[in-house]
Formats: sequence, structure tokens, C-alpha cells
Amino acid sequence: MLCEVFMPKYGLTMKEGTIGTWYKKEGDRLQKGEIIVEAMSEKITNDIESPATGVLEKIIAQEGDIVAVGAVIAIIAADHI
Repeated sequence: MLCEVFMPKYGLTMKEGTIGTWYKKEGDRLQKGEIIVEAMSEKITNDIESPATGVLEKIIAQEGDIVAVGAVIAIIAADHI
């Protein structure tokens, strides 16, 4: 099953964020809750956790990309959702 990873909204006025460092690469095995990427807004930097256990199938947003809140940034081939 495929599971999408989205750019989260960190504040009421946040409309977009910047992808920071990817801690995992395509093909890496992930555990649910494991930190996979850094995301930055104008005010804060946070880590995004994997929403599922599985394999990081595809990174859509690359480091330095500016991404709209709610946009898909990665796809996980999940064991279970």
C-alpha cells in the first residue's frame, strides 16, 4: 500500500515550507514515527516523521524546494497503514 507524506502546517499563517535535509534516501527502510526529513517555515524548523512502516519509495520534493502546505513530498510503500 502506498502512503503519502505531506508538508505539514506549523502555524496559522503558514502557506509553504522549505525542504531541509533528507535523513533517509529512496529505498531505505522506515519505521513509523522515525524522522525522515527536515522542514522549515519562516519561523521554525521541524522534523517530519514517517507516517507508516515501509520503504521510502519516492522523494518528490528535493532539499531546498519550497513546497505548499499539504503538498505531497514523498511516497512510502507501507507494510500497513
